[in-house]
Amino acid sequence: MSECTVLTLNEKLGKEELHLVDVREYAEFAGGRISGAKLLPLGDLEERHTELDHTKPIYVMCRTGRRSGEAQRKLKALGFTNVVNVAGGFEAWKKEDLPFERDENAPWSLERQVRFTAGLLVLFGALLTVAVHPYFIALPAFVGAGLTFAGATDWCGMAMLLAKMPWNQKSQDQN
Repeated sequence: MSECTVLTLNEKLGKEELHLVDVREYAEFAGGRISGAKLLPLGDLEERHTELDHTKPIYVMCRTGRRSGEAQRKLKALGFTNVVNVAGGFEAWKKEDLPFERDENAPWSLERQVRFTAGLLVLFGALLTVAVHPYFIALPAFVGAGLTFAGATDWCGMAMLLAKMPWNQKSQDQN
């Protein structure tokens, strides 16, 4: 599988004709992206791959490189031959202090939304355990188990659910 660094991608932008595809969710993309990147969330790739030109190189990126690696495999399976994964993703781009843009009214990052929601659920679960019934301890225990699973597997069901919320969706007037 072909891979490049963010510095190599930065050199190619504006000099070569290519597709830069960002496979993160809208909230992540709105919070910061490389100018000219096309948002094509990983979950939409199979149904929207026809928006990409097979003749141009396709550079795929996400936050850290994990989802873009998966996107690279999917695009190759769909018949694309020149697909390059951007190693380290947007986090590596920011670490190199390269220029990026963001929407003025972008929603909170999904990571921040997960921390906030998990914190609220644990707080309410603890309060309900004390004030209502001891069985409410199951709520913070469930959240703790979910966060442990997310940390161990790098897959977060709460983030996937939050990504589908209306405030994390691109509205029609933003197209």
